[in-house]
Amino acid sequence: MSDDLQPDTPSRLRRSTLSIHGGRAHGAPGDAVVQPLVQSVNHVQPVGTPEGVLYTRYANTPNATLVQRRLALLEGAEASLVLSSGMGATACTMLALLRPGDHLITSAWIYGGTRKLFDVELPAMGVTVTTVDPTESRAWRRALTRNTRVIFVESPVNPTTRVLDLRPLSALAQETGLALVVDSTFASPVNFRPLEHGADVVIQSATKYLNGHHDILAGVVCGTESVVDEVRQKMMVWGQAPDPFALWLLERGLKTLDVRVKRQNESAQRVAEWATQHPAIARVHYPGLPSHPDHALAREVLDGFGGMLALELAGGGEATAPVLERLRLITHAPSLGGVDSLVSEPRYTSHAAMTADARAAIGIPDGFLRFSIGLEDADDLIDDLAQALG
Repeated sequence: MSDDLQPDTPSRLRRSTLSIHGGRAHGAPGDAVVQPLVQSVNHVQPVGTPEGVLYTRYANTPNATLVQRRLALLEGAEASLVLSSGMGATACTMLALLRPGDHLITSAWIYGGTRKLFDVELPAMGVTVTTVDPTESRAWRRALTRNTRVIFVESPVNPTTRVLDLRPLSALAQETGLALVVDSTFASPVNFRPLEHGADVVIQSATKYLNGHHDILAGVVCGTESVVDEVRQKMMVWGQAPDPFALWLLERGLKTLDVRVKRQNESAQRVAEWATQHPAIARVHYPGLPSHPDHALAREVLDGFGGMLALELAGGGEATAPVLERLRLITHAPSLGGVDSLVSEPRYTSHAAMTADARAAIGIPDGFLRFSIGLEDADDLIDDLAQALG
């Protein structure tokens, strides 16, 4: 079997088809329909040459190369690299793009683990970091220094579901020769492809929508061949390569990515609309609602509003525990993007390291619950929420 699709294939296949067939040629008689799992760390090496060495930590073994080609096609990138976690993808990307003495500008609206990487680890390596309010358009330019190398944003934002306009950031990055790095985990390439909007590098936690079944830990970096190769070198040194079985499960999960995300978009919209009418809910955060501050932008740049939503309870922080304890279908657990609906409380998970005032300043007050809508019937999810809210 040929390792690659015909050269014209990516341009004529739609995204739902790419998620199943991207990166793999049509089979010959006797070929396996399902990509075989090659659960081997090492492979026989050619004699007398360093070329052609296949090794799991190098991300060039059979299960890695197939899923990486597919992910690149889905994002519209030259190349992609799968790492052992979303944080591993973010960390190795920063290590590849930044050196001691360099400067990073980041949105204040980012995942708590990324914030710790930027606030603690990068400064310890000699990288300075400036955090800006992404709604202040001039703040990005004011933060520029002679040593600025990277702009980093999340969109849609975890956990507030805010949507950022990448176009002015892309223009600034191109004008000044910076790299615009976007974490697009909440959207998946079904709903949003940052490279089409001027990003240089896209990061995703493949643990979430890309796999979709809550059973692997992985991260993905997509971009140009040169950038991805730099990230690969860091991955090899820092030991962030995934196991072959995780890669196999990721490739399997991608086959249903399009149908899963579209169903989650529909269900989340229904749950969000229902929640706006409930007296125990003070505010609903969902880009598909006209009340969302970025609704107009989301309609313009997203292909779907996503499976993530957040509810602020009218009773504040004291109201969350009783609601979580009464839920019977929606599971109280961290992570997101899978077939099972989950709920988490950011003050105790992703943003636990921040003070209550700091969380409130970025839109996460006490009483804030983040929901990842799965593939259950939307009416059943609404019934579960209704009884839990009393």
